[in-house]
Amino acid sequence: MTISSEATVTNGPAAVRPSRSRPDAGSDFARLSQRITEAGLLRRRPGYYTVRLGLVIGLLAGGWTAFVALGDTWWQLAVAAFLALIFGQVALVAHDLAHRQVFRKRRASAIWGRLFGNLGIGMSYGWWMNKHTRHHANPNHEELDPDVAPDILVWSTEQARNSSGLARFIGGHQAFLFFPLLTLEGFNLHVASARALSSPSMKNRLLEGTLLFLHIAAYLSALFLVLSPGKAVAFLAVHQCLFGVYLGCTFAPNHKGMPTFTGEDRPDFLRRQVLTSRNVRGGRFTDLMLGGLNYQIEHHLFPSMPTPHLRRAQVVVRAYCTEIGVPYHETRILQSYREALTHLHRVGEPIRRQRKAS
Repeated sequence: MTISSEATVTNGPAAVRPSRSRPDAGSDFARLSQRITEAGLLRRRPGYYTVRLGLVIGLLAGGWTAFVALGDTWWQLAVAAFLALIFGQVALVAHDLAHRQVFRKRRASAIWGRLFGNLGIGMSYGWWMNKHTRHHANPNHEELDPDVAPDILVWSTEQARNSSGLARFIGGHQAFLFFPLLTLEGFNLHVASARALSSPSMKNRLLEGTLLFLHIAAYLSALFLVLSPGKAVAFLAVHQCLFGVYLGCTFAPNHKGMPTFTGEDRPDFLRRQVLTSRNVRGGRFTDLMLGGLNYQIEHHLFPSMPTPHLRRAQVVVRAYCTEIGVPYHETRILQSYREALTHLHRVGEPIRRQRKAS
C-alpha cells in the first residue's frame, strides 16, 4: 500500500508530511515483518496466557467472594475499587482475545471473548470487535476511525469548527473535562453494548444479549441483596466510575494528540500505523497496568502478536523505523497525558474564539 498523495498529517506533537511514494514503499512493512517472524515474535504463548487468564479469573472470583463475605458495610467501597481494577484487566484480556493473540482459531477467541467481555464485565464483544477493527484499519482518520468521531470530544480544529450539540458545548474546555468525563466511560460501554444489539450488522445478537442480560442481572442482584440501597448505589458509582477512569487512562496515551488524517490521506500500512501511535516508556509494572498497550506502535503493526513479545519487538521496530527514516514517538506516561490534553485544548480554540466573538 503506498501513499496516494503528499498529504499533510497534522495535529500531532509535531506536524509530519509523509514523503511521496517511493517504488519500494509498499515493501517496507514486508521487510520488517520478515525480521519479526525470524525472531519468533509471532509465535503463540499458551503458557503465558494460561497463567494470565487463570490469575484474572481468580482475582475476579476473589473480589466477588470478598464482597459476599464482607456483607453490608462501607468497607465494600474498597472492594469496588479493587473490582474496578480487575474489570479493567478483564477488558485487556478480552482485547487480546479479540486480536487472536491467545487462540489461533476465531471460534475459540470469540467464545472466550464473550465470556470475559459480555458475561464478565458487561461489554459486548461483538460491538467492540466491530468498532476496534475499524480503528485498526484507519487509526486517527477523522472519517474512518470511530475513536476520533466528534461525538462528545473534538479531535481536530476542523471538527471544532463544524461541531454542534454536546461536542460544541464541551469542546472549548474539553482538556479540563477529559478526566472527569472518563468517570462515565464504564457506563458508556454498557449502554453502547446494549444499543448495539438492535443493529442488524451485529452477529449472534441473541447470544450477546443473553450474556449481557445475565451479567447485569447478576451484578445488580448481588449489589442490592448484599447491601442496603444507599451502599449499593455508592458501590455501583465507585466501581463503574473507577473502571471507566482506568480504561480511559489505559487507552488515552495510545493515539490522542498524535497525527490525524482526513479524506484521501492514506500512507502505506507501516507509516499509517507508526505515525498515529505513541509508545509509553516504563518497566514491568507499566506493562502490567497497561496490558502491553504501552507498546502501541508494535501492537498496531502486529495486532496478533502475543503481549509478552511486544517488549522484544519494540527494539526491532524502533531500529527499523530509524533505518528507513520514519518518526517513532515514545514518551513517559505523564508526558503522554500532557501531550493528549495539550492537543485537546489546542483544537478547541475555534470554539472558544467563536464564543468570545458572539
